[in-house]
Amino acid sequence: MAAMTYQLGTPLTKVHAAAAGGVTQHANWSPYDDNGGTVVAVAGEDYCIVAASCRMSTGYSILTRHNTKICQLTPKALIASAGMQADMATLHKHMQAHNVMYQHTHAKPLSVSAVSQLMGNTLYGKRFFPYYTFNIVAGLDENGRGAVYSYDAIGSFERSGYACQGSGKELVQPVLDNQLKAASPLVLPAQNPLTALPLEQAIDLVKDAFVSAGERDIYTGDLVEIVIMTKDGIRRDELMLKLD
Repeated sequence: MAAMTYQLGTPLTKVHAAAAGGVTQHANWSPYDDNGGTVVAVAGEDYCIVAASCRMSTGYSILTRHNTKICQLTPKALIASAGMQADMATLHKHMQAHNVMYQHTHAKPLSVSAVSQLMGNTLYGKRFFPYYTFNIVAGLDENGRGAVYSYDAIGSFERSGYACQGSGKELVQPVLDNQLKAASPLVLPAQNPLTALPLEQAIDLVKDAFVSAGERDIYTGDLVEIVIMTKDGIRRDELMLKLD
């Protein structure tokens, strides 16, 4: 079949169809890629736990086993994100830049409630081409109590006693609901959403949830990074998962 040349007035679709031998092909390229991973946060009366798996994958390929998904903005506020690595890095960099500007202007770091609002505004500002990330903001509030905020793709958020995002959410969320379920924030009068579990029991619960998810979710594995925040500061722990 002779190649069809373009002439003024000829629809380009006909040229493309002729070049493909009469078969019209549709583009299937996407600007997004889900690199997997699971992030969890649990808030207590005087602590906050944030944990994230360190595996980064695409399809059935493991790209790295040591990719952190937790970004510490201030001594009292953390961000944990799963999803697309490029958007995650961009979002964290954007949040860090705003935190630095805030500190230069006000001579103090952002509070966890301010970080939560900043995250919501940032995601909403990208609502027409959203960051492909699944985010949690967690830390200690002005009273030293744990605070966890979970988000949808365009910035709607709520404060709760615990949250889970990422590829293992369907496996981890039922465990957290069973062990930590609090009253709905819509119930009046408002009730305390924070878990009554002691710190060490809450850490064990988070570890058990990740072990369970790692057995069934191919995008959750290798290593879990755990950050424990209390009034005494931040300490870190690790949990090894299966490597296959």
